[in-house]
Amino acid sequence: MSAEPHEDSYYVASANDDPDYPRLDGDAAAQVCVIGGGYTGLSAALSLAERGMSVVVLEAKRVGWGASGRNGGQICTGFSSGNTKLETWLGRDDARKLFDLTEEGKAIIRERVARHRIDCDLTWGYFHGAGKQRHLKELRADRESLARDYGYGHTRLVERAQDVRDYVETPAYLGGLYDGGAGHLHPLNYCLGLARAAEAAGVKIFEGTEAVAIEQGAKLRIRSHRGQVSADFLVLAGNAYLGGLEPRIQGKVMPVGTYIAATQPLGENRAKSLIKNDIAVADCNFVLNYYRLSRDHRLLFGGRVSYSNLMPSNLPEAMRRKMLQVFPGLSDICFDYTWGGFVAITMERTPHLGRLGTNVYFAQGFSGQGVAFTGIAGKILAEAIAGQAGRLDLLARLPHTTFPGGRLFRTPTLALGMLWYRIRDML
Repeated sequence: MSAEPHEDSYYVASANDDPDYPRLDGDAAAQVCVIGGGYTGLSAALSLAERGMSVVVLEAKRVGWGASGRNGGQICTGFSSGNTKLETWLGRDDARKLFDLTEEGKAIIRERVARHRIDCDLTWGYFHGAGKQRHLKELRADRESLARDYGYGHTRLVERAQDVRDYVETPAYLGGLYDGGAGHLHPLNYCLGLARAAEAAGVKIFEGTEAVAIEQGAKLRIRSHRGQVSADFLVLAGNAYLGGLEPRIQGKVMPVGTYIAATQPLGENRAKSLIKNDIAVADCNFVLNYYRLSRDHRLLFGGRVSYSNLMPSNLPEAMRRKMLQVFPGLSDICFDYTWGGFVAITMERTPHLGRLGTNVYFAQGFSGQGVAFTGIAGKILAEAIAGQAGRLDLLARLPHTTFPGGRLFRTPTLALGMLWYRIRDML
């Protein structure tokens, strides 16, 4: 095996295959070098190869090793920031264009899964559970705005607690919003499928190949420990794991730890009694719980966040307490797997895309919406490299504040700021 194995998780245990791409040993050349073998990097590489360009992907660990292979698998609608903020920053017309990009991101998933025969349990249907009247009021307003201002008619408001059980069997919600245009998938299998598609299109993928330095210039040189790539263009797609490779964008994102647990198999009848029609579910808290069923009838339950590099103590028990708040009838059930990893968030909770100079492009900070948006992000970067930068320029107009505190103090500063949202979730 050429690289460090994936972290243990249910996704790794249920992966369709375990491809082994070589390390870069020596020199290579391509029109475009992509750093990062997750959704964004592979999507950009595939889009570029489909345009006839030569592409090399450098992945420090394994394909899908980071958030792309560990996340909750939820395909969400819109941006985490909400559309009202987009309208404030850019105006209604451009906010609508950005929302349409998120819908195109969903369509890209659907199209690629079908065209490349990616077996990743893609399923549509999503329920937002309202635990408070405040949440229900917010969902009602969101639904009205989505239909009126954005032409999105896939939602249904659920205003009675007894009707929640048509979607999910829990006492935790007094209502909610069903979104038929959102859904879920097996994230690692989707990522591995993208890698196979990119390789088939001519992309060269190297695992266990960390980019350690970038030499700028008309011809870029990206150095690893055992070789280098010369390229005309560079795509930075390391997201939460890019580290300090490019200091000019490092401070715009914060790596945040997120965690998921997978129960033992529940059996088909019991699993289907908890969540109807195999939909994904999430609550409306700022620090939210999200969950869904697996193909083999486990409950995959996500929640908790951390702002340090340390795994929370006694994570399985903490996750189990959260699960029992939603499904008290699962008191006899244990977890077979618990795992976590980093996602990258921005201060404004919108993706951060742009260019540095004339030939370095980047995409990062998907802020919880990465499953849906990374596909369109990669496509937009490919468009820009090919000379069609209009959609990248629109995204680059979004404001992105540098996290305060610098490298040493930005994590504790963010943790202190998040305390307000945790308190608000409890009110």
